[in-house]
Amino acid sequence: AFLLIPQKLRQPITRSLLITILLALFSGLFRVILINQGAAMESFAKFLFGQTGLTVSGAVIFLVGIFLSTTIWSAKGKAVQAGFTRLPKGRQTGLRVFFFVIVAVIALGLPQISGAFIAQVVVIISLYILMGLGLNITLGFAGLLDLGFVAFYAIGAYTMGLLTSYGSFGLQHIPFWVAVPIAVLVAMAFGAILGLPVLGVRGDYLAIATLGFGEIVRLLAGSDFLAPVFGGPQGIIGIQKPCLGILGAFEKVDVPRACTGIEFGGPKEIYYIAVISAIFIAFVAWRLRESRLGRAWMAIREDEDVAEALGINLVQTKLMAYILGAAFAGLGGAIFTVLVGSIFATSMQLIVSINVVALIIVGGMGSIPGVIVGAIALIGLPELLREVSEFRYLIYGATLIIMMLSKPEGLWPSQTTLRELHHEDIAEVKA
Repeated sequence: AFLLIPQKLRQPITRSLLITILLALFSGLFRVILINQGAAMESFAKFLFGQTGLTVSGAVIFLVGIFLSTTIWSAKGKAVQAGFTRLPKGRQTGLRVFFFVIVAVIALGLPQISGAFIAQVVVIISLYILMGLGLNITLGFAGLLDLGFVAFYAIGAYTMGLLTSYGSFGLQHIPFWVAVPIAVLVAMAFGAILGLPVLGVRGDYLAIATLGFGEIVRLLAGSDFLAPVFGGPQGIIGIQKPCLGILGAFEKVDVPRACTGIEFGGPKEIYYIAVISAIFIAFVAWRLRESRLGRAWMAIREDEDVAEALGINLVQTKLMAYILGAAFAGLGGAIFTVLVGSIFATSMQLIVSINVVALIIVGGMGSIPGVIVGAIALIGLPELLREVSEFRYLIYGATLIIMMLSKPEGLWPSQTTLRELHHEDIAEVKA
């Protein structure tokens, strides 16, 4: 029956069905968000969303609404886009600014509307974006596969814990804002330490070498040998929360310093630190990609020998990729520490590095927007699917397989990747 439907109706029907299924899948989440807005929205939420999915009324409303909107956009969308391109540059810029202002307002109010759970999911996504942007420099720009990337995340986390903890393993008891740049610098130093011995290694051998580095860091952090410093299996607890204001003096062990001002004590508050950090690092990564150093990384990725013959210093350029990638991961680890309030070696498993590599490939190798989209798809959706925990990793694995078969360039690929994977299609279009 679907194949007999006219082509113009197939796309609206398909989209309305898929979006309605997604809304049903996350119905518990939407129901809670709407109920939290007050008594007026509670009855509306129960009208659309039931305990285990969409109500019949809600399903019909969403199906019809999405179908009509998709049909109208299919008929009028090109005319709207053409009208936008005909507008003067000033009005186009004004509309874009207006759009970004709306997005910023939604982002600022999201934690207060959605609750702590959604705020925490967004924070986790932002942390993976930070790590993804760091590994994107090493792997996406420079072509250096690093399977031990979680080591820099752990180094940033443990540095933050040692500097800010009011527990027995706290060393300095300094504020979060002072400890963050120190954690980033320590991670950069370890990036250089890793980079120097593996500069002459390529391909699969480089992946194995970096994997060993990641495992060494994890095992040392959780070992009894370094337990007097890093806490061993007990970890480091009592991490001081960020304070925007005056932080009182440290008095005694196991007692946090008093904060006179705004304390970022929970996911709703740390949300702002994580999101602003992700936006800032994305801007830095974009500027690096367009810089002379970024072009040198891409030349090394394509062919090291040719790049060296053209005058690129391989040692310096590769080392900068490791150092800057480690800095981004160290920042993510520092924020993760204050979010959880403690740090354990068991949080730094190999699966973290694999997830970061996967989100880069799924999002689009070398693409900065691809890192963001990949983090949302591979990290955010499984977190939101915890209510179907028995099947969420099944969905995760099936999604990876389908993506690699149907869209190997990624969800938001870079132009270079598109040219490499679809050069035949481009040639046919030109012909």
